[in-house]
Amino acid sequence: MFTIPNTMTGIQLIGHGGPEMLKCSNNIPVPKPEVNEVLIRVSAAGVNNTDINTRIAWYSKSDGSDSDAGWSGSALDFPRIQGADVCGVIVAVGDNVNKERIGERVLIEPCLNEANGRLLNSPWYYGSECDGGFAEFTVVAANHAYAVNSSLSDIELASFPCSYSTAENMLTRANVTSQDRVLISGASGGVGSAAIQLAKARGAYVIAITSPKKNQQLLELGADQVISRDADLLDVLGENSIDVVIDLVAGKQWTQLLNVLKPHGRYAVSGAIGGALVELDVRTLYLKDLSFFGCTVLLPEVFKNLVNCIEQGKIKPLIAQVFPLEEINTAQEIFLKKQHVGKIVLKVSKS
Repeated sequence: MFTIPNTMTGIQLIGHGGPEMLKCSNNIPVPKPEVNEVLIRVSAAGVNNTDINTRIAWYSKSDGSDSDAGWSGSALDFPRIQGADVCGVIVAVGDNVNKERIGERVLIEPCLNEANGRLLNSPWYYGSECDGGFAEFTVVAANHAYAVNSSLSDIELASFPCSYSTAENMLTRANVTSQDRVLISGASGGVGSAAIQLAKARGAYVIAITSPKKNQQLLELGADQVISRDADLLDVLGENSIDVVIDLVAGKQWTQLLNVLKPHGRYAVSGAIGGALVELDVRTLYLKDLSFFGCTVLLPEVFKNLVNCIEQGKIKPLIAQVFPLEEINTAQEIFLKKQHVGKIVLKVSKS
């Protein structure tokens, strides 16, 4: 029988700033599950843009202030354990949770509507407004811990929650069907590569934007066509040629994304790594009857649909590299170089 220790190893974010703000500690108290919560022994946790954005206070819109630097637009409490992509096993449950759930292998839904034993007025992000999975143990509301029945490894499963749920949410919001031509920016990253697979699972024609050296990997992943991220989209695709844009980049190419959309086209965005400030000609928006979808909070059906896709083998994990938890700085450094395709995952448990 597994004995829960009193302390654990984890990575604590001690303030906003550079990698030096990530402290590895081996004497963090193991959290206890409160009412409606489960305690999970973390097996593996993925690295995401959100972790780095939170660390450097990228979400803050205030000059010289960290009062709105959290994912939800409020200040963070430090120290904070980050990590939104988690696969692990339930080892204890709080009141109101069936004890038969102990032993379940689970994935954690990263967008939370319940935490600390209560329903939230506005969503939290796991690993931002509350502690996440960059530690040996974590607690989460039981309804955000989804049992998963799969032959995939824990490391492979940890590549799914954040990126794939974000991608599935964007496709759901934009109502992507088999009749659509879908253009995906930032297609080689975690969310982009997930969007390729999930859009193909819906039967859509998928065009991926990436660097030329990653073309073959994305074609093997299912993309029907690959375009260089430096290409002129109007020259390559033509005006009014795309039904749906799944945008993870924004930046200087943003105007072109709208120009290639057909009348009544749908634009869904969940990232701005190419630059958050863009210029909109409002006439393009209303004369083409475009629909814009800002996608952050997951729709209720999204994570369950994702788990079903995993269990049915409709999507596959794409692992770029694996690092031990203690090497998180190296993992994030490589992540920021954007030379990889797929997910970088941290191995957390020692067994």
